[in-house]
Amino acid sequence: MRLGADRVRVTVPATSANLGPGYDSLGLALDLRDELEVFALASDEVQVEVVGEGAGEVPTDARHLVARAVRIGLDHVGAPEVGLRLVCRNVIPHGRGLGSSAAAVVAGLFAARGLIGDPTLLDDDVVLDLATQIEGHPDNAAPAILGGATVAWSVSSAAAADGAVARAARFDVAEGIEPLVLVPQERLSTHRARGVLPTVVPHEDAAFNAARSALLVAALGGRPELLLEATADRLHQGYRAEVMRASADLVGALRGAGLAAVVSGAGPTVLVLGAEADRARQDEVLASVLGVVQEDGTAGGWRTLRPGIARGGATVEQVA
Repeated sequence: MRLGADRVRVTVPATSANLGPGYDSLGLALDLRDELEVFALASDEVQVEVVGEGAGEVPTDARHLVARAVRIGLDHVGAPEVGLRLVCRNVIPHGRGLGSSAAAVVAGLFAARGLIGDPTLLDDDVVLDLATQIEGHPDNAAPAILGGATVAWSVSSAAAADGAVARAARFDVAEGIEPLVLVPQERLSTHRARGVLPTVVPHEDAAFNAARSALLVAALGGRPELLLEATADRLHQGYRAEVMRASADLVGALRGAGLAAVVSGAGPTVLVLGAEADRARQDEVLASVLGVVQEDGTAGGWRTLRPGIARGGATVEQVA
């Protein structure tokens, strides 16, 4: 496989996974995008420049997650070893449950797609499966790739190294439903958030979440009055409260006031889903729980964002 370009530009959205009951399956793309430029170099070195989130914190060599994902994508199609120069302009908060690692992986794989001569070899299905192998689960990668809301799952495959292949289906979120994102200052690793979950849960809790997950698809599709009931969860958020007490308390307070609040992904960010027409009501509740939103967008130490839903997923274009 020969390279078809030596410079590409990629954008990829932030994502929120689980959405309450849809543990490791449901996801939503948020219109908050990281941007990436990749240059193929004649040498074998890897150079990474990071602007914004993660600057001064993440590796700037071949260990960088985007660089690793580019290499995995190129290796998958048998492309030659090349050096890389990456310029990462990041706005997705790191370690907050907004899919920053999935965005990095998807960005790298899309960059590989743009660099190779036959991009169909890294189509959405292949990228999702490769991203899932890297991430360990597809719930963030799916909406990052496809945009909108997604349901992800795995199917058995003898050809797969671990015996399973990731799949996803996209569905549209009705106009007028919008996300409110509340980002705390503290971070939390996905590994730690997963570490407090039990290996076995009661059957009634599993049945409860199965019903709510199905209901949530209907609610997002045009029944916003069902969002509060549809976002109830018994599988993970209660167990994770011990490692994100402030987030758990905020979710409880917001839900007690009638807002469909959940922990975003592995946390500690809190996501509120509601109708755009109810924004005034949301602001009123926020003011009572956290205080009035300040000019810098913070309320009670939480950064408030209304990024909108990213109707489209990651993009890649060749640059002359």
